[in-house]
Amino acid sequence: MLFQAALVNALSLLILPFAAAAPAAAPGAVALIAERDASPDITPSNPLDPRSFSSRITWYNTGLGACGITSNDGQLVVALNHDQFDPFTPNGNPNLNSLCGRNIRVNANGRSVTVKLVDRCAGCPYGGLDLSPAAFSALASLSVGVLQGTWDWA
Repeated sequence: MLFQAALVNALSLLILPFAAAAPAAAPGAVALIAERDASPDITPSNPLDPRSFSSRITWYNTGLGACGITSNDGQLVVALNHDQFDPFTPNGNPNLNSLCGRNIRVNANGRSVTVKLVDRCAGCPYGGLDLSPAAFSALASLSVGVLQGTWDWA
């Protein structure tokens, strides 16, 4: 019995320091996990997402987009300007951009269309969008070519 008590005391001295330290993670580890798992901060307080953007809206013929998705001209898809797209591209791989697949509501000429983000527009100004022909046609005739409108995250 005396041996058992001594053994329990000795073991508790060895185990307690580890048990006390186990729940606490290294400060950097929590930040890395939170950073990796967090989706992009697309909120009104983020400069990338005010309530709505004034926008130059154009159209393009679709195909294999920067997000790694192949689209066709009949789909309601969009290419986002490089200034807003690129900050969410990890390690230069646009296929992993966390904005890919997000929906955007585009408004022009008193009309609205919701499109899926599948591509990056290198020639678009900040706030600018390049729509598929089907999406642009929901707002105006393709012969118009360029529209002024607004958009927000849907």
